[in-house]
Amino acid sequence: MDCIQLSGIRCYGYTGYLPEEKVLGQWFEVDLTIWRDLSASGESDDIADTLDYRSAIETVKQLMKNSKCDLIEKLAAAIANAILELEAVQKVQVRLTKPTAPIPDFGGKITIDITRAN
Repeated sequence: MDCIQLSGIRCYGYTGYLPEEKVLGQWFEVDLTIWRDLSASGESDDIADTLDYRSAIETVKQLMKNSKCDLIEKLAAAIANAILELEAVQKVQVRLTKPTAPIPDFGGKITIDITRAN
């Protein structure tokens, strides 16, 4: 199955369990793998025959900016569901990363990785 990968979608958002995360916000990063048939666009060279990447990126950015979920799991699921609504998307993998989680003595990243299909 064909896929399109979009990586490094970065946006400031307000999702988090702690109240201050919903007020102060923080950076998030999203990588997408989107499965859909690319055979028509491979022949036609016409953007109408494929996914316009700009719409997928804008969908992710709007959700990250406007969502105030407690859990990044919910935000990742919302992103997956929205991407599945785009034309001819068969399956999507969302990797949502919180690069600077407010956890004492923890300098790592937290990443949620989900896959959903139509």
